[in-house]
Amino acid sequence: MTFKLKLAPLLTALVLISSSCDTFLDINTSPNNLLTAPISQVLTSAAVNVGFTGGSDLSRFSNLLVQQFAGQAGPGTQTSIYQTYVIQPTDVNNVYGSIYATTLSDLDYVISNSTGSPHYSGIAKILKAYSFQQVLDTFGDIPYTEAGLGTANTQPKFDDDEQVYRQLFTLLDQGISEVSATQSALSPTANDVIFAGDRTKWAKFANTLKLRLLLHYSEKDNAYLKQQMTALIGSNVQFMQSNSDNFQMTFGTDVGKQNPIYQFDVSRADYLFPNSFLVNLMNTNTDPRRPRYFTPFPYTTNLAQAQYKGSTPGDDQSINYSRFGEYLFGARTNTTTTITPNAQGGITSTVIQYSGSAPVRMLTFAEYNFIRAEAALRFQVTGDAQTFYQAGIRASMQAAGVADADITSYLARRGTLTGTAAQQLQQLIEEKYVANLSVSVENWTDWRRTGYPAIRPVANGVITQIPRVLYYPQSETDRNLNTPKRASLTERVFWDTRQ
Repeated sequence: MTFKLKLAPLLTALVLISSSCDTFLDINTSPNNLLTAPISQVLTSAAVNVGFTGGSDLSRFSNLLVQQFAGQAGPGTQTSIYQTYVIQPTDVNNVYGSIYATTLSDLDYVISNSTGSPHYSGIAKILKAYSFQQVLDTFGDIPYTEAGLGTANTQPKFDDDEQVYRQLFTLLDQGISEVSATQSALSPTANDVIFAGDRTKWAKFANTLKLRLLLHYSEKDNAYLKQQMTALIGSNVQFMQSNSDNFQMTFGTDVGKQNPIYQFDVSRADYLFPNSFLVNLMNTNTDPRRPRYFTPFPYTTNLAQAQYKGSTPGDDQSINYSRFGEYLFGARTNTTTTITPNAQGGITSTVIQYSGSAPVRMLTFAEYNFIRAEAALRFQVTGDAQTFYQAGIRASMQAAGVADADITSYLARRGTLTGTAAQQLQQLIEEKYVANLSVSVENWTDWRRTGYPAIRPVANGVITQIPRVLYYPQSETDRNLNTPKRASLTERVFWDTRQ
């Protein structure tokens, strides 16, 4: 029962880029209908699909599990089912198939047809590494060495997930080298819908993605983490330096071109709410991001006195909670409309209208700082944990539009890591969790690695433990005899060794 957003035209589209956000996803021609699709068009198609994937199924699955999102609209609805840990093999058919059959296929096409144009192949390899990371951290062993062979091999083997991880570093190194090449017959410009042809930003993102991958070894092999991360930082490569380096996809305002998180909210009214765990955490800390993240409950326009209430999993038939707001959905478009809440102060999801142009954030400057903070705090990797921790909070709040005075006030209250080593780690991961609102898979990964944030299994779950992987898709099991048998959702990927 996987909900399909309006993706089909975008996944294989010839996307015409202009300076207008409203037209950057205009669709005229499918590259698949061309005898030889230009690599410029295919790279655009792949990047658009990466952005949509980052805001669709994997984001919903992982953030329902880690209790950023809560499902509503009554028993039997999609999100209510997922949050009770009922995620069936058929539920992941679409996202798995989209990544392999569309995104990775397009990226392989670009790589194979970029002879003499390393700037194209370099970007494609970086996106390929990111896409494989998302799949691997969700499922574990995956097709890698035999993936993308089409009819030459319709039953690819599933490679060991740890071996694939090591190969992703090589793929990223190749991508960085190629985007940094001094000569390239063709170079992406406006058709690069993520960094607009800024190859330095691609290299920064790739290096930062390496840090993310290395941090995942925290419980598996922290000596390897420390050695490799120290060497990478010491090599004087560039990492993300500001929010302008964020790896994110910006969307348009026209119907069908909007942020997929917003598309889901509009199409499935009252299905998705802020989880009480997330909202309570932010309430406890009087977090100034709340007016940007959520609508008040009871609803009011007086934000100085606003309160916020998240949905409790299991109470899935009420609308009397806060809702997600501008940070995920984009600017309000009906600001002059009078909003009349119900007697309890709740509002339906379509009462407040948004542009839908908020970006899907996949790896940000804020996350980079939290990675560096954790590496310094736990493994004595180069840098000061306190400095990076504060920089992560500041970057997140600036991206959310929080006023400087409110950032300063928050840092005065929450900006110092205190307590035992475990308490400091919990504080750090909680801030990272808030900053990474809706980021696909990574919040779930942090919980699997560290045990933080300190969520508990939902009371009405069909199993007594929070899932640590998803089932392999039914579509893959049906046609590929090499698909592993997954006994339960409590199996683990290779780096998930915390007891």
